[in-house]
Amino acid sequence: MKTLVALTMTAILSLPMTAFAAGSGVPAATNPNKDCKAGEVFDTKTKTCIASQSGSLLDEDRLNAARYFAYAGDYDAANKALAALNAPGTADALTLRGFVARKMGDFETGMTYYTAALEQDPNHWQARSYMGQGFVEAGNSDAARAQLTLIRTTGGRGTWAEVSLRQAIARGAGYSY
Repeated sequence: MKTLVALTMTAILSLPMTAFAAGSGVPAATNPNKDCKAGEVFDTKTKTCIASQSGSLLDEDRLNAARYFAYAGDYDAANKALAALNAPGTADALTLRGFVARKMGDFETGMTYYTAALEQDPNHWQARSYMGQGFVEAGNSDAARAQLTLIRTTGGRGTWAEVSLRQAIARGAGYSY
């Protein structure tokens, strides 16, 4: 019986983390890019940090590094990884460029990148979440709620994008991660 109670409590306590992880794109605390310097990216093939411009890197590795650096507040390192992308115009790349621009204080450029990402993929929940968080930070909660509604109505309920935007609206502030 004690085991059943313990398992039930563990499951209940882990629910918020499960919802946060769903569709997250949030780097794990053990992200190997933490050991890389600005201008370097962790190469999943060689398991080492190499120059972000290296032709052997996959864009996925560059995006993961850029996301990690951006969430850590190292926007220059994030921009270096983004600048090395082979396909800089993907919805994921544009979304992350928007996040970095907004966090560096350039709201308008951030919104331009989010809009471009959403033109490519209107159901890009992460772009909608970041855009909504930008609206929260700018004091436009109605526009933020509109993004939240769009995330939910396109199947994003319960994803990291939906949860983080909902929480940002409730607290009146976006996330820096």
